[in-house]
Amino acid sequence: MRAMETRDSTPRLILWLCLGLLIPVVGFVQCGVTYDRKALLINGQRRILFSGSIHYPRSTPDMWEGLIQKAKDVGVDVIETYVFWNLHEPSPGKYDFDGKNDLVRFVKAIHKADLYAHLRIGPYVCAEWNFGGFPVWLMYVPGISFRTDNEPFKISFYCALCFYCALW
Repeated sequence: MRAMETRDSTPRLILWLCLGLLIPVVGFVQCGVTYDRKALLINGQRRILFSGSIHYPRSTPDMWEGLIQKAKDVGVDVIETYVFWNLHEPSPGKYDFDGKNDLVRFVKAIHKADLYAHLRIGPYVCAEWNFGGFPVWLMYVPGISFRTDNEPFKISFYCALCFYCALW
């Protein structure tokens, strides 16, 4: 039998505090989503959703509307993308959401096309992306162990997650 471990709940507290403070001011599109044992229901209508991937940093912002429209034209309902941590936080606490990194502009373009966005916030990116999307500076965080239930890793990611939530 495994001994119970005590863990510092600070990272979870920080995350919930950030989310609790930010959710009321976030401009989410509201819709009713349920399941009736046969299908997903969105606003009371059964739906089968078809998803396609567009990784926003692999194209220019001027291309996004055209790419999204092409996806819609072939029947895609949901645009899926990773949120690339190493792109958005190249150094600790320094965030970049300009140009091809403008996640909010990308999501607004998806919404403008009347499609859904599926953000894969990670932290790991499995898309032929350098270092799995982890910022290189993580290697220098004392005591870090990647992709584990490791406090230094979780604290680093929770800080980025709080920043992402603040975008909306």
